[in-house]
Amino acid sequence: MTTTNDRADLGLTDSAAGCSCCSTPSASDTQITASATTEDVLVEGMTCSHCVMSVTEELTAIDGVKSVSVDLNAGGTSRVTIHSAAPIEAAQVRAAVEEAGYTLAGDPA
Repeated sequence: MTTTNDRADLGLTDSAAGCSCCSTPSASDTQITASATTEDVLVEGMTCSHCVMSVTEELTAIDGVKSVSVDLNAGGTSRVTIHSAAPIEAAQVRAAVEEAGYTLAGDPA
């Protein structure tokens, strides 16, 4: 049996340090988080993953939006969380949701 020591560095860290999703944030991570904004809106009428994709696509097209996550409540009111560098105007959020074909909960029809 022949062994070689030619191993590629995969950039992995010591498992005792924790993974990236649950490790202690570094100072630079804290600074990014401190300047970021998270906003929850309620959207009515989404029923499936295509609905989620449509709303997510329209919202992420807004300047400054970093990511969007959706807690789908099929046929009811779904919670949509918008992560952005700065606060997003309510009119932009409303327009994006309406462009996707849905309404914000509580908006007059």
